[in-house]
Amino acid sequence: QYDTPSPHEWIPGGHNDFRGPCPMLNSLTNHGFLPRDGRNFTKTNVVKGLGDGLNFDATLAGIMWEQAIIANPEPNATFFTLEQLNVHNLLEHDASLSRTDAAFGNNHVFNQTIFDTSKAWWTDETVTAKQLAHSKIFRQLVSRAENENYTFTASTEEFSLGEVAAPIIAFGDTNIGTVPRDLVVYFFELGWSKKNMSITLETILGTTAIIRNATGLLAG
Repeated sequence: QYDTPSPHEWIPGGHNDFRGPCPMLNSLTNHGFLPRDGRNFTKTNVVKGLGDGLNFDATLAGIMWEQAIIANPEPNATFFTLEQLNVHNLLEHDASLSRTDAAFGNNHVFNQTIFDTSKAWWTDETVTAKQLAHSKIFRQLVSRAENENYTFTASTEEFSLGEVAAPIIAFGDTNIGTVPRDLVVYFFELGWSKKNMSITLETILGTTAIIRNATGLLAG
């Protein structure tokens, strides 16, 4: 079912394939940079997939794998699956920009209605860190108001900031925190794009800091 003219042609997950709550990992999986069935994400193939697909350097890709391997409950696990990432409040969390809260149903399938409320904040052709921050804050406020089980810890905030920064990291300007709107929409709905420059841990931390500063509600 994965025969394609190009090894990295976009193919959505099939009936028996796993997909998770992370648009970036889902996109890389749909493009064949990671196992298309969503299973057996070893350190080797995750480091290679993040490197080949998004130009993440090996150190950063290894750190990201180490953060995700905790999703596999087996002792000394050497792989994880995208399905395991769907466990609520492990890595997956409330107030996603493109998924519903676990309390309301499927927390890992793209939800167009929710995503439409997020992208409504991206009003220019070039999306700024402040616009991305506005969509993040909006989703948190809606989730807190409507979900009596709403949970958003300090650890969740760090993951959330990284997720919101991901489109800028993938194909935006990480120095000033901007990204073309059409690429952000494509990233969440379908896509993937590779940068020419190597993405390092410093890139991630710097871009996340831009988003963190943009979410601040103090003024004056």
